[in-house]
Amino acid sequence: MEEDEPELEAGLEAALELAPAVQAAIEQVFPSQDPLDRADFNAVEYINALFPTEQSLANIDEVVNKIRLKIRRLDDNIRTVVRGQTNVGQDGRQALEEAQKAIQQLFGKIKDIKDKAEKSEQMVKEITRDIKQLDHAKRHLTTSITTLNHLHMLAGGVDSLEAMTRRRQYGEVANLLQGVVNVLEHFNKYMGIPQIRQLSERVKAAQSELGQQILADFEEAFPSQGTKRTGGPSNVLRDACLVANVLDPRIKQEIIKKFIKQHLSEYLVLFQENQDVAWLDKIDRRYAWIKRQLVDYEEKYGRMFPAEWCMTERIAVEFCHVTRAELSKIMRTRAKEIEVKLLLFAIQRTTNFEGLLAKRFSGCTLADGTVPKKPKVPDNPFHGIVSKCFEPHLYVYIESQDKNLGELIDRFVADFKAQGPPKPNVDEGGAVLPSCADLFVYYKKCMVQCSQLSTGEPMIALTTIFQKYLREYAWKILSGNLPKTTSSSGGLTITSLLKEKEGSEVAKFTLEELCLICSILSTAEYCLATTQQLEEKLKEKVDASLMERINLTGEMDTFSIVISNSIQLLVQDLDAACDPALTAMSKMQWQNVEHVGDQSPYVTSVILHIKQNVPIIRDNLASTRKYFTQFCIKFANSFIPKFINHLFKCKPISMVGAEQLLLDTHSLKMVLLDLPSIGSQVVRKAPASYTKIVVKGMTRAEMILKVVMAPHEPPVVFVDNYIKLLADCSTDTFQKILDMKGLKRSEQSSMLDLFRLRLPAPPPGGDSTSSLSLSAPTPEQESSRIRKLEKLIKKRL
Repeated sequence: MEEDEPELEAGLEAALELAPAVQAAIEQVFPSQDPLDRADFNAVEYINALFPTEQSLANIDEVVNKIRLKIRRLDDNIRTVVRGQTNVGQDGRQALEEAQKAIQQLFGKIKDIKDKAEKSEQMVKEITRDIKQLDHAKRHLTTSITTLNHLHMLAGGVDSLEAMTRRRQYGEVANLLQGVVNVLEHFNKYMGIPQIRQLSERVKAAQSELGQQILADFEEAFPSQGTKRTGGPSNVLRDACLVANVLDPRIKQEIIKKFIKQHLSEYLVLFQENQDVAWLDKIDRRYAWIKRQLVDYEEKYGRMFPAEWCMTERIAVEFCHVTRAELSKIMRTRAKEIEVKLLLFAIQRTTNFEGLLAKRFSGCTLADGTVPKKPKVPDNPFHGIVSKCFEPHLYVYIESQDKNLGELIDRFVADFKAQGPPKPNVDEGGAVLPSCADLFVYYKKCMVQCSQLSTGEPMIALTTIFQKYLREYAWKILSGNLPKTTSSSGGLTITSLLKEKEGSEVAKFTLEELCLICSILSTAEYCLATTQQLEEKLKEKVDASLMERINLTGEMDTFSIVISNSIQLLVQDLDAACDPALTAMSKMQWQNVEHVGDQSPYVTSVILHIKQNVPIIRDNLASTRKYFTQFCIKFANSFIPKFINHLFKCKPISMVGAEQLLLDTHSLKMVLLDLPSIGSQVVRKAPASYTKIVVKGMTRAEMILKVVMAPHEPPVVFVDNYIKLLADCSTDTFQKILDMKGLKRSEQSSMLDLFRLRLPAPPPGGDSTSSLSLSAPTPEQESSRIRKLEKLIKKRL
């Protein structure tokens, strides 16, 4: 038995090993915290947990009793469950038999219900069969009665229609014919019946006879031959028009066509091509004639035709078609006699007439598409109905505008030479040349005028003319009148600068020349903005299919070049005025300066030139503030590098000389920072873009002087200080610093070798040029250093 126990335990353990999914389901249904219920139960660990120490063995009997009690309870539960399962099979079979019996009973009941339903349906069919027959009979009877009534009405109506037609009783015919036609529509499906087909043919014959008879009546009343109308309005013809509304639409169209042709026959005779009144100079008489005819028609025939025929508008529209054809023919014949004034006169009178038509009529008769459509003039459906004929001859107008604009530009040039440059007008912020306003006013007039004539190719041709003279204005009037630069520097000498003789400095451009440059700049800016607006307006006027051919970008670029050249001239003038002062700075003996004083004379000279020129330029560019900012930026970008280059020429420099130069540099920096508002009563904060350039450039000049002031012993400290302050790893710049300090060549050679050794290593993958620059100190750091230096200078003073 002892040998079999291990095998029994192994078999029990194998039997109790459940699949993980089964174990998880058991734990979910019967959650338990008891270690005995765990799947990975370990008896040794459980016993060790119950008796962790030898002293705990004293309770072993109590623990054993509890376990035995749990085993007995578990056995009881298992016994109860096993006994409960003995009757499950028998109960299940009994329940299944009961369910089968219930299904059989339910099937029987359903079959009974189905049989009863079939019997009920059969009964309902028998009951409703007679009702359906009665309904069909009633419907057929009603249809038969209605058809007989319609047939009676049709037969009687056809007889009456034929009789009334013979007696020309058109008033009664108009009402009767419409009724007969409506009734006949009910018999469309009975046309196979001979009697019905015969009545339909009689109706068609009556309609045909009515149409021919009415046309004959109108021909008799309004004969097409001759210019005089023998007939006149009558009630018979008025009723005949009502009948024509019911007949084939071609009858109505024929009546309208013949009447309008007869009504305009006199016009074709009076305004024949060989008549003197047919030419363009008397085009007003054509429109006066039609106005009289329309008034005459309203008085005599206004009530004869139905209002929905819009006969007055139709007469006017046909007159326009005839007039367009006649004018086209006569202008082709006498094309050489067409002059601009005559053409514009005819076009103006014609467009005025078209506008009058738009006010008087709605344009509802233009739906046939025979009228030129003008999408650019949506409020006037008659636009171009006559004036379209002038479009082939608009080259005369375009050539005239070309000639006029050429003369206008020549007059602008002559007036500028005669009157001279505009007078300084500081109060109004700079004067725009009046000629540019005159030019664009003329452009607008031409554009509006041409758009009234045509929105097609002539507008493109006119745009080409505009482009030509915009460029001519830019070069002849604007660029051509910019002051020319000279090589004279105004007679400045180093002696005069050092002695601070105010008044000896003369700027290259006079006050009038500076104002002229500003005026030309303002004019170019005005032309640039107005040219952009002109392009937009031209695109609005021209046909949508031609919009892409309107492009004035090249002309706008031309005015931008004039603006750039004007700013450059202002910068060069102020820059050149400062050159003698910078030259004087570089030629001073800075190694002999013994003490630090006020700012040097060259600084005073530079400030004087800035105060003389900048307020004039600012006041004359008040209306174009952004270009004044560009001037300030360009001047700073030009002056500061030049100042640093002259600074390198100041050699050798003593410690005191470097301090004086540092003080001068700081003074120039403050002046440059204040340059946009210098001499102005209204102090504005300088633009951030300009301030950044000045701070960066002038701080570099200050750092150069700080390096010069630093002792060159020990060399390592000097070199590291240079790299830290200047952030410039160029050997050329370092060489210049050494020259400014006045070091000997032998000392410089060792310094350069040490400098090359102390240079930071270039970043991996970077080129050699990238190693020549380091990150510059921030403006806050630079400002802090300058303040410390200022305190040092004040102490020495």
